[in-house]
Amino acid sequence: MIELNADIGEGHDDTALMPYLARVSIACGGHAGDAASMRVALQDAAAHGVAAGAHPSYPDRAGFGRHAVPARPEQIAAWVTQQTEALAEAAARLGLRLAHVKPHGALYNVAAVDAEVAAAVARAVAALDPALALVGLAGSQLIAAGQAAGLAVLSEGFADRRYDAAGRLVSRETPGAVLADPAAAAAQAVRLATRQPLDALPAGTVTIEVDTICLHSDTPGAINIARAIHAALNPG
Repeated sequence: MIELNADIGEGHDDTALMPYLARVSIACGGHAGDAASMRVALQDAAAHGVAAGAHPSYPDRAGFGRHAVPARPEQIAAWVTQQTEALAEAAARLGLRLAHVKPHGALYNVAAVDAEVAAAVARAVAALDPALALVGLAGSQLIAAGQAAGLAVLSEGFADRRYDAAGRLVSRETPGAVLADPAAAAAQAVRLATRQPLDALPAGTVTIEVDTICLHSDTPGAINIARAIHAALNPG
């Protein structure tokens, strides 16, 4: 059975999502999150037996990490290292270890297509802890960079986001880019899990091969989406 993951620690009701999840990526200071929220998220994940990882981003709290910040690869690597270390240290104080790293927002999207940025992220993760898995958009430069760095990788698909015909995420600014209807998100999750073609925007279809499926805790009605996806992926 394919796993379901969510991005958390961003000011939403994460606890209600936990029973439906296998993995969470926790905001660690770049776009959201602080010492208190990281501790709560880690404790919540541990209580529910959910794997926890870091969700580093460009330092863009005002824009929720959705704006790319021009920077050299060394600076990007430093941001990933600093944020992941902050969460790893919080986890260690609770007797926990992180399982993975997944970039957030603009950093995720840039690393998907920019080989230099992807390599910087992968190098930072490998240098910090080569046992960490790297989560990235299926078929992306980030997955390739993680493999080249010797990391375990998880190719990710999204239940609550639409794709273009090249397998890239459609901008949130595009009408219909976010699937907030639970039935629609659940249907897309099933197609991802079974490698069926997805309807692409603005036209066509695309098939995505994934190891893990994400829903966003900040998507409207996220808990209802999580329930619908869980039921669809676990019939009977």
